[in-house]
Amino acid sequence: MSRLDVRRAVLALAGLGLVGVFLALGTWQIQRRAWKLDLIARVEARIRAEPVSPPEKADWAHLDGPAIEYRRVRVSGILKHDRTALVQALTERGSGFWVLTPLVQSEGTTVLINRGFVPGDRKDRSDRTEPVGDVTITGLLRLPEPGGGFLRHNDPAADRWYSRDVSGLAAARNLHDVAPYFIDADATPNPGGLPVGGLTVVAFRNDHLVYALTWFTLALMSAGALIYALKRPRAEI
Repeated sequence: MSRLDVRRAVLALAGLGLVGVFLALGTWQIQRRAWKLDLIARVEARIRAEPVSPPEKADWAHLDGPAIEYRRVRVSGILKHDRTALVQALTERGSGFWVLTPLVQSEGTTVLINRGFVPGDRKDRSDRTEPVGDVTITGLLRLPEPGGGFLRHNDPAADRWYSRDVSGLAAARNLHDVAPYFIDADATPNPGGLPVGGLTVVAFRNDHLVYALTWFTLALMSAGALIYALKRPRAEI
């Protein structure tokens, strides 16, 4: 085999390999799109379903987070307003804070309730009417947000919170038997109008079709370039 034939063979193998990689990436994005559409459909069904009881303590160690997040749940108990934490938030109503209050259930376990949003100038307890006694709250089950926000970390010592970190908040507020999730309260109005619930953002990016078309286009362009190169006169390769 001449050196020219070797060069043509190497070129063909490299080109076919590149086409294969692009086709594989495009196919993977199509599969990811199918998975994402299924996820969106399942989550939409959860948030519109009748509320159920959240997972009990016996099930906490074996929770499948993705399978339970955004499940519509209902809990009852007593809100411990003196253990409330404010978590910085940016919502459709502007910047402010989430009001996270522990709710102690009848069996003694605690669930953190995100009662809703308050603007920055209304964060003091005196600006809120705090219900006492047994309450029942309906909302969406959410998974913890450990660590902190983007480029910022929770600072328990200074009581500055940028994410709804269940374990961190539980430790800082000396809470025990705390569920490994929190609940976003729904839009049921609170006495006095604050905090404002029902602001959970349920959105999933789904750009997989665009990515798939990009990879398939690159595969087609690579195949065309390879065919053009191999059809050139042997002396020009």
